Amino acid sequence: MDKIIKNIVLIGASANKSKYGNIILNDLLSKGYIVFPVHPALENIDGLKVFKTPEEISEDIDLFVFVIPSLAGLEVTKRLYSKGHRKFWYQPGAESNEISEFLKGDPLVKFSTISCIMVKTSEEGDLVF
Repeated sequence: MDKIIKNIVLIGASANKSKYGNIILNDLLSKGYIVFPVHPALENIDGLKVFKTPEEISEDIDLFVFVIPSLAGLEVTKRLYSKGHRKFWYQPGAESNEISEFLKGDPLVKFSTISCIMVKTSEEGDLVF
């Protein structure tokens, strides 16, 4: 069932202001989303706590956004899927045929491998996914 997205995990968050992992983080925060950044080597980004893995996050999550290479993304997707998560967004460059093949067999899964989440949230205001 579609719902308004509020809590987003950003897998591949970055402290480097020129990387999409940072640009997306700041864009989503500026639009009022609650973002939980994930990066295995960072403690915080501009004072925001960074989680080593998405499994460390105890809050209810509406959507997982991937800004990491697709091979690593497939591994993380499988872990999250096994824990019951069913909403995933793959930024351009983070998607792969393997990820799509893994997810498309489950009618409860919603995922995007086509558009940029920053564009989508700018076009629609509230993201319903």
